[in-house]
Amino acid sequence: MDNNLLELTSEDELKKLINQSEGSVIILDFWATWAQPCSQMNEVFTELASKNASLKFVDAEKFSELSESFEIAAVPTFIFLKNGKIAERVDGANAPELSNRVAKYAKVSSFATGTKSVPQKVDLNTRLKTLVNSNPVVAFIKGTPSQPRCGFTRQLLDIFTENKVQFSSFNILSDEEVRQGLKEYSNWPTFPQVYINGEFVGGLDIIKELVANDEFKGMFQISSGVPV
Repeated sequence: MDNNLLELTSEDELKKLINQSEGSVIILDFWATWAQPCSQMNEVFTELASKNASLKFVDAEKFSELSESFEIAAVPTFIFLKNGKIAERVDGANAPELSNRVAKYAKVSSFATGTKSVPQKVDLNTRLKTLVNSNPVVAFIKGTPSQPRCGFTRQLLDIFTENKVQFSSFNILSDEEVRQGLKEYSNWPTFPQVYINGEFVGGLDIIKELVANDEFKGMFQISSGVPV
């Protein structure tokens, strides 16, 4: 097991870790065996842990009392702790958003410790490929599903809701590098953008056309929202 991916057995161990990690970022993974989305996100969590040694990743599945104090209403939920306080959280099976937040704190930690980081531009194409393949359906939108920041994004989310599509999203307003890089990667200048199984489908107009032509539902198993 990577020494930055920890399976603690008690809350006392976690408190000790927090006390000994002043200035460091600790990421808690709250999940449950009965929730299917947790399985995929646990794999993402493990992969992120293996690539970001400057952060500490904690399997928090056993901490039921902590889940109440952190107001965990659903799983999976990821809590970012800094100096013992919540810095950020990612709710739900949102692999792109979790990856983005981890990258943000990994950069800060590398800068603080004086370690050299690989220039992001070199890895941008690889990062974009990882993002578009992080879930069967990925929507790059302005804002979040709970707080869309433009009318086009809101319309896309309404279409997904009406058709019971399960998807993950990435807020392109939170990362200018991804926002600009994706325009070239997809050869599409506007947002939102939708990818299915790693392949670019189109923006809102294309999705509307698919709906109007009765092609959209045929791309999914509607009962589960999973691409065919």
